[in-house]
Amino acid sequence: MIRLFVGLGNPGPDYEQTRHNAGFWWLDAVARELKVSLMPDKSYHGLVARTSVHGQSVWLLAPQTFMNLSGKSVAALANFFKITPQEILVAHDDLDITPGEAKLKLGGSHAGHNGLRDIHAQLGSDQYWRLRLGIGHPGNKADVLHWVLKKPSIDHRIAIDQAVDRTLKALPYFLSGDLEQATRLVHTSKPPRPNKPKPDIPETSTPAVSGS
Repeated sequence: MIRLFVGLGNPGPDYEQTRHNAGFWWLDAVARELKVSLMPDKSYHGLVARTSVHGQSVWLLAPQTFMNLSGKSVAALANFFKITPQEILVAHDDLDITPGEAKLKLGGSHAGHNGLRDIHAQLGSDQYWRLRLGIGHPGNKADVLHWVLKKPSIDHRIAIDQAVDRTLKALPYFLSGDLEQATRLVHTSKPPRPNKPKPDIPETSTPAVSGS
């Protein structure tokens, strides 16, 4: 089962609503679902909550180290409580996925994400689960930094929030250890398709009737 849920982001009000904090938004939703509150804990360099599920301790962690040092926080808690990488789920923003969509994977490259890069280094492993929350791409690599540190448009924020809500349906399976079913739920939980616009029907004029 997943014993440690991590949401990635940057601390402080200046970053709270930015795209890079999508992982924080997901973790906050998990905290509400499990009815726990995240509290500061200097030992693990983050906001932490603890609960018990199926007789097993489950941790929620929002690193407060800034994104580039996320691994410092994750490794501190995981190492102390002997949580293996495969028992860790990290929720994070993903440029390569459309806002409103999400994907789940175990292991693999950090794909340039600085938070994942540091977690890789600090855990000494890439074999942890990642919940990838789509934030879209600005289209130009040079604009990426500005993009992730900026608030999404209203439409994109609504789409991301809806993806958070839908992926929460997988939470019972994360907690029971059925990661296959969790993956299936995340990948089949797609945003609703927009309604196709109705075709314009040209107005027909009533033909004039000539008198006899």
